[in-house]
Amino acid sequence: MSTAVPQAAPSSKPQRASFWVRELPFSLVLILTILGVAYTSFSKQPIIGYWEILAPIIGLVCIANGWASAADNATRLRLITTQALHWLAFLVVMNLLLLPGVQRVFTASSTGLAVFTLLTLGTFTAGVHILSWQICLLGLIMALGIPAIAWIENSALIVALIAASAQGIVAVFWWHWRAKHV
Repeated sequence: MSTAVPQAAPSSKPQRASFWVRELPFSLVLILTILGVAYTSFSKQPIIGYWEILAPIIGLVCIANGWASAADNATRLRLITTQALHWLAFLVVMNLLLLPGVQRVFTASSTGLAVFTLLTLGTFTAGVHILSWQICLLGLIMALGIPAIAWIENSALIVALIAASAQGIVAVFWWHWRAKHV
């Protein structure tokens, strides 16, 4: 007589945790991008150094993302080399925008927007090179930030009025709810 030991069903929690751990670098880059866009939009100051720091971070995320699909050391070395050259090229072009002759043509705001546009293009093309839908999606989300920066800069008064109206509506509903429950 054989006794079969029942096997426990695989738990879904570790799989969820591993999904969140896998997506964490993309989420962090997205949060850093949103913070940079928000700062640029509201301060009206270019934060070129911020984008120059974010570029190598995105490069490292690309390398980490492509590492698992690299079969051997030669493929991994190629991945590192192509990503390093890719991001170095974008950093060089970003810094070309900071040359004094270029700065006479561009305003500080347009320089910051141009650098962010280059970072966006670099992110999307890096995603295409390593065949990563997450990096491509990150580039597309960053691309949505380009018109958002321009729109927020041009309509700061409208944004402030909408925010004040929303706060007023929330305050009225809160006051009404509180009056009912007291």
